[in-house]
Amino acid sequence: MSEEQNGKPEERAWPELKLPDLLFTDTVRGLHEAIETEWDSLRRSACQTAAGRALWKHVIHDPHAELLAGEPFLRSLYEKIKKDRHSNAREVSGVMLAVRTLWFDEKIEAALSSFNGRAAQVVLLGAGMDARAYRLSCLKESNVFEVDLPEVLQTKTTILQAATESTNDHQHVMMTAKSLNRVAADIRDKDWLQKLQISGFDPEKNTVWVLEGILYYLSHSHAMEVLKIIANNCTLTQTVLLADFMNKPSTTLSSSVFHFYSDWPDHLLPSLGFSDVKLSQIGDPDAHFGLLHDPLNLFNKLRSLPRSLQTHPDDGTPCCRLYLVQASGSPNQTIP
Repeated sequence: MSEEQNGKPEERAWPELKLPDLLFTDTVRGLHEAIETEWDSLRRSACQTAAGRALWKHVIHDPHAELLAGEPFLRSLYEKIKKDRHSNAREVSGVMLAVRTLWFDEKIEAALSSFNGRAAQVVLLGAGMDARAYRLSCLKESNVFEVDLPEVLQTKTTILQAATESTNDHQHVMMTAKSLNRVAADIRDKDWLQKLQISGFDPEKNTVWVLEGILYYLSHSHAMEVLKIIANNCTLTQTVLLADFMNKPSTTLSSSVFHFYSDWPDHLLPSLGFSDVKLSQIGDPDAHFGLLHDPLNLFNKLRSLPRSLQTHPDDGTPCCRLYLVQASGSPNQTIP
């Protein structure tokens, strides 16, 4: 059966790449040229994520993703998608980003609902080009904080300002969050929490911490310090952590870029102070969104193997896994 015949959402005819005119204005083009020449792999990953959201727009509604991604990242990923579809690949490029985005969107909404209407904060650590404050209606009663490096946040602010000033896009740059504070800080430094509090973060207000696509770029000591700081928040208020973890084999994908890993984050987080931890893998019932139906795709094959395996028994390739983890705690919790 051809891709078009089976009618699966991710397999319908992919639209041709049509880039918005605003991408080619002097301001926006200049910013993305600087990203290409001056940013390191950690900073550029923000644009790669935005490109994934932009090109999987049949399942992700992110009207700002194209502008935030930039032409080079959009064209690069589009060519990979085109190649994968031409070769009938079991996994189309960007599908993991799409699933990851949808998983975080869903879990943020569920976490906020779990607070039963009480005031809440959402903190995006390593926020990059995330536009959730502009696209998730579940944030309408929440104060959102975006924490990232100064140049990342400044670039993002300038791009969105350019969209605001554009006559075509003015109506679309509307914030859905109750409030948004951008906090220029490096979470590898010891003062990031202090900067967050100076910006209005209340340690005693219910908080959802979102660490999407960031932990594995950190050293082991930096990642552990960040997780411990968040875990300490459990002693003050109802706290939810949403994060993705690479296992050890995944760091071999780029040993110069990826550093921190955890093969068992569902064991690690309780040891830090979280009382309730749930782990999913790409392709699990809450982490496929109808995008990974092929039983022989990479993610489904990995899910059928014990997590303790580091290499695939069939071909000896590394078992590269991405774990999607939600953890929670509160002052009244009982640690098992």
